[in-house]
Amino acid sequence: MEEMPGVLGTSSSFALRLGQTVFSSASLFFMCLDVDFYGYSAFCFLVMVMGLVISWSTTLLIVDGYSIFVKNVPKQRRFIFTITFGDMVLSYLLLAAACSTASITDLLKKADKAYCPQNSCNRYLISAAMAILAWFLSSASCLINFWLFPSL
Repeated sequence: MEEMPGVLGTSSSFALRLGQTVFSSASLFFMCLDVDFYGYSAFCFLVMVMGLVISWSTTLLIVDGYSIFVKNVPKQRRFIFTITFGDMVLSYLLLAAACSTASITDLLKKADKAYCPQNSCNRYLISAAMAILAWFLSSASCLINFWLFPSL
C-alpha cells in the first residue's frame, strides 16, 4: 500500500507537526507579551492549551523525525489510535481557546479603550489568529490519521 501524505512517519507529517509547533509557540509568545493576560480566563485557557499543544506537537515531531531517519514507521493500531485521539482532543481545545480569545478581545475592543489598549488587543488578536492556524494543521493531522485507522 502506498503511503498517504501526512501519515505518521512521513515528511509531510513532519511538516504538519513543525507548523503546529511554530504556530502554537507564536500564539503563546504574542499572548505572553502582555502582563495582563491572566486577568481573563479565556486568555489563561489559551495559554494552557498552547502549552499542551507545544509539548504534544514537539513529541510527535521527534517521533516523525526519528521515523524518517531510521525508515521505520510505527503502524500499530493502538499507537495510531492514541495519536488520532490526542489530535482530536487537542484540535477541539485549540478551536475553543482561539474562538474564546478572539471573542473576548473583540468584546474588550468595543467596550472601552481602558479595558484593552490598542497594542494589547492587537497582540491578543494575532495570538488568536496563530491559534487558528495551529488548529487547521492539528485537525488536518487528525483527519489524515483517522482516514488511515480503518486500514490497519
